Amino acid sequence: MRRLIPVLKKDGVETDLIMLIRTVLAACKEISFRVSQGELAGVLGSSLNENIQGEVQKKLDILSNQLLKDILLDDDAVRTIASEEEDCVVSGNPNGKYIVAFDPLDGSSNVDVNGQIGTIFTIYEAREDVPCDSDEQFLQPGNKQVCAGYVLYGPSSMLVMTTGGPTRCYTLDNTHGGFLLTRDVLEVPQESKEFAVNMLNYRYWSDSVKRFFDDVLYASDNYAGSSLRWNAAMVGDIHRVLCRGGVFLYPQDARPGNQNGKLRLLYEANPLAFLVEQAKGSGTANGARILDIQPQGIHQRVPVAMGSNVSVSAYNSQTK
Repeated sequence: MRRLIPVLKKDGVETDLIMLIRTVLAACKEISFRVSQGELAGVLGSSLNENIQGEVQKKLDILSNQLLKDILLDDDAVRTIASEEEDCVVSGNPNGKYIVAFDPLDGSSNVDVNGQIGTIFTIYEAREDVPCDSDEQFLQPGNKQVCAGYVLYGPSSMLVMTTGGPTRCYTLDNTHGGFLLTRDVLEVPQESKEFAVNMLNYRYWSDSVKRFFDDVLYASDNYAGSSLRWNAAMVGDIHRVLCRGGVFLYPQDARPGNQNGKLRLLYEANPLAFLVEQAKGSGTANGARILDIQPQGIHQRVPVAMGSNVSVSAYNSQTK
């Protein structure tokens, strides 16, 4: 099995970007260790704080965010960072080449039940036309990403990442502390009838989305034999889609704050759409390509349909 750095070098990734990826993964390896310790490390449970999203923060949310924030701001290549847990961007080295956004612990509601959780990250080149402490650094469409990935903390800690080439999968070797290539190329299987969606939101969906799921559940023979899988962690659901096909869906709904979707464009939808597209799948928001959306804010929300091309196309065509 090949180590991460030689694979990146063979892919022609620039040395400074490789070093930054190493920095991100150093924090992720520490998060992986803290997650594996669980109750033994006293990191389970909720804090008394809420983040900018109005969500109660888990202790591991705060810890993971601080680990990533500290290690990235100590890297001279980083001009600015943005996080789900930070109200605004945080500036680093004014001359840094890159900006990094991340969801430090996606699916953190699963922490206390030992469920799937993960860290999502994305890297862009810094803009020279705006200050380093400006949110506008991140107002770039997802097609400008130079790297995107996630580390999934499960039975093993797995890194799934692309730098613009194939989406590859690595597994953390706890013996030596490095990520080893375990799947050279991930491609989304096109023939699958698996759905990842929270059906309890049905009552809040638009009529067209309700009709689509009525068809899936009761009417169409095309969906006979379909199955529903829902992890309550986008990173875990997308990992299954990358490996087994199907579609991940999170439509906008009528609940306050979710009228334009629930998932954040910058550090959830964009990096995962980049990974899925490089694995020959699709990522859309209201039928439009996610990676072409011009962001309006760092915490902007979007609806998401992501996965096998056939499944995403069928959903979009029936929910216009």
